[in-house]
Amino acid sequence: MVKKYIVDLNEAEISQLRSLTKTGKHKVRSITRANILLMASESYSDNVIASTLRISVSTVERTREKFVIGGLDYALQDRPHPPKPRKLDGKQEAFLVATACSTAPEGRTRWTMQLLANHLVSLGVVDSISDETVRQTPKKNEIKPWLREQWCIPEVNAEYVLRMEDVLDLYNEPYDPKRPVICFDETPYQLVEEIRQPLPPEPDQPERYDYEYKRNGSVNIFAYFQPLAGWRHIEVTQRRTKVDFAKQMKDLVDVYCPEADVIRLIVDNLNIHNPAALYEVFEPQEARRIVQKLEFHYTPKHASWLNQVEIELSVLSRQCLERRIPEAQMLKSEILAWEKQRNQERASVNWRFKTTDARNKLERLYPSV
Repeated sequence: MVKKYIVDLNEAEISQLRSLTKTGKHKVRSITRANILLMASESYSDNVIASTLRISVSTVERTREKFVIGGLDYALQDRPHPPKPRKLDGKQEAFLVATACSTAPEGRTRWTMQLLANHLVSLGVVDSISDETVRQTPKKNEIKPWLREQWCIPEVNAEYVLRMEDVLDLYNEPYDPKRPVICFDETPYQLVEEIRQPLPPEPDQPERYDYEYKRNGSVNIFAYFQPLAGWRHIEVTQRRTKVDFAKQMKDLVDVYCPEADVIRLIVDNLNIHNPAALYEVFEPQEARRIVQKLEFHYTPKHASWLNQVEIELSVLSRQCLERRIPEAQMLKSEILAWEKQRNQERASVNWRFKTTDARNKLERLYPSV
């Protein structure tokens, strides 16, 4: 029997089909049709093609026909399916989205898909609806009623804007060793000891460690960061008190920046970050000497993103601390090695956000005048 639809491919079409079957991500149906056309162009019978590709003979015949009638693209594509009727109209969908964003009913932590479906039926919004239909509606609107995130919500006012612009202006000043800008903060760290020796990584097998561990207490990590100089220093202490803060300020003035005329210090609003702490630790003359070399600049409340040392602490955590370290002395040794390498590289932060950017992009934060 002479075939009515003969597949005759040129070199470009053959190349395109071979590429489709070997590279990229394509639908299985498209790959199957490409193989049908390639085998048909090599004069294989429909029965052989169907047997080789484990498909029906009618699929082979249909692909041949589509190629002859409409060309290569037409043969590879699916026929357009008629749109399915909407199960919810615009008003019903809007009501569902609004309900999903509202407070959950009494006795429930959050809305579930089945709870939303039952609620719509009980109110007479729809006669019946499945939880799967309910799931698809919030999904396409990127709403997740079951998800809650802990977030730092700032109180935005004129003081917030004042402190933000003050810090941003400091970051945009040129480097001046006599008036360095130092970012300062601290973070706790939990000392954890392994109960059982971890198994080292092997080919196709990651390192394995036991879920059980021993807590050995916690310590505090003070961090200094001078972005324009690419310098940082990390100090591990047993506690985080006003006494510890005052001693860190003395070291900053006398040890780390002795040649500076004044040190512009960027800190957050923690209660110990107060120059008055120095008067509680040192004699008045000594406290005054240290304070006169420090110029405090406070970030807005709940705006830690403005303190660049937070970025450096994040790098420290990822590169050095995300493991089990059992004792403070080992922690100090590991941090010292990390700090030395970072300082040798003069690693810094490419801070591009300026006061003008804040006024343009964060205009909503500024009070109306």
